[in-house]
Amino acid sequence: MNLWFGFLVGLKEIWSHKFRSFLTMLGIILGVASLLSMFSLTAGMANGMRQYMQQVGGIERVGVIPQEPPTDQEGFAEISPGRTIADAEAIARSATLVSAVTPISELAAATVSFGSQYFRTPAYGVWPDYVPINSHEISRGRSLTWLDVESAQNVCVIGQRVTQRLWPDRPRFNPVGESILINGRPFKVVGEFTFYETEWDRRQRELSTKSAAPARTKRPTKGSSSSGRGYSAFERKNSTVILPITAMFYNFKMANVVKNEDQGPQLKLDALTIQVADIARFDQALEQVRTILEATHRGIEDFTFDTRQEWFDSIEQGIRNTRLSGGIIAGISLLVGGIGITNIMLASITERIREIGVRRAVGAKGRDIFIQILVESAVIGLIGGFLGLIASFGIMRILVLISPTENAPVLQWENVILSFSFAVIIGLLSGIYPALKASKLDPIEALRYG
Repeated sequence: MNLWFGFLVGLKEIWSHKFRSFLTMLGIILGVASLLSMFSLTAGMANGMRQYMQQVGGIERVGVIPQEPPTDQEGFAEISPGRTIADAEAIARSATLVSAVTPISELAAATVSFGSQYFRTPAYGVWPDYVPINSHEISRGRSLTWLDVESAQNVCVIGQRVTQRLWPDRPRFNPVGESILINGRPFKVVGEFTFYETEWDRRQRELSTKSAAPARTKRPTKGSSSSGRGYSAFERKNSTVILPITAMFYNFKMANVVKNEDQGPQLKLDALTIQVADIARFDQALEQVRTILEATHRGIEDFTFDTRQEWFDSIEQGIRNTRLSGGIIAGISLLVGGIGITNIMLASITERIREIGVRRAVGAKGRDIFIQILVESAVIGLIGGFLGLIASFGIMRILVLISPTENAPVLQWENVILSFSFAVIIGLLSGIYPALKASKLDPIEALRYG
């Protein structure tokens, strides 16, 4: 049996019963469209979530956070100095599996001002490694340097939202070289971070005809804070103010007045963050850091690690669950389409019993009839799959237009091939029973039919 001849016969049968064939293909079309759309949506969700995680430091970013010491250590827990610069120095010196480390001292609600403009935002005293650990990029000027830290220079790097708040009437203003006040102390701006935004915000900004301010952002007023949408990771990054940790200590932490009494310098850290060099050796890196910190904390286990492994795992699990549930729904549609193909092929065989009998009488074998019917069934699946791909492209265009978010559908060619292959396979499987039935028809009885 010539496969090309069978393909042509299949096309002829489909064309001769156009409406019936289209109804038969409808299940395949809907199944392929829903399957590929589901694959693309979950791929878009995965990309959006992974990009978001990368923007906030990725899974390799780990925080060292305090915890209550074990019961057997409670009696002498005071001998631990807590999180200090010595911890960061020991990790930087001895932790070979850690690529970056930064101690952090925070002013939770620092007043940042220039002239008559001011607002409140957190300010962080850090090491230069803070920038790569938190996936920051410098757009103007420079980052902090070790010379700044060693000499306790009153310099800072700010986010672009800070620039917009301090110079609201000067779009695209370059703040590098300007002197701003942080809690009344002058600091020279030596760098500005890149502006971070979601895909939604980027598209809205590009489509907006307003150039005075970024899309979806109101001009700040005096005394306003970075609240509201500031809870997003991108807004926090845009409102970042960092300065050398030594300058933070010397300017703001050398005195702690409680009830008119100076309690002395506040040199303990508010945070300690590391970056694991190799994710494949993640657990080994944490064990290495744990050993170092046990030494600096004099054996007191008053610290633990804040990792993003559970967050990452929950994201991946959510994506898998979404893909599975969507795949089941699409699979049901394809199954219904397969049942339709089986039904229409059985009807086609009933109509063509006498034709099959004639072919058998002139020498066609049972396997020739089997292959012809199977090829015709596969042709229905093939055409249905192709139309399903076209329909899914249309659905994704609509989804992008009505919801242009960072989770917009992402078309991946392996998913296109997989969806189309499912359609062809369903077509083949659906034609097996009708093909077997047709191949086993008795030629004499078939010639008597009708």
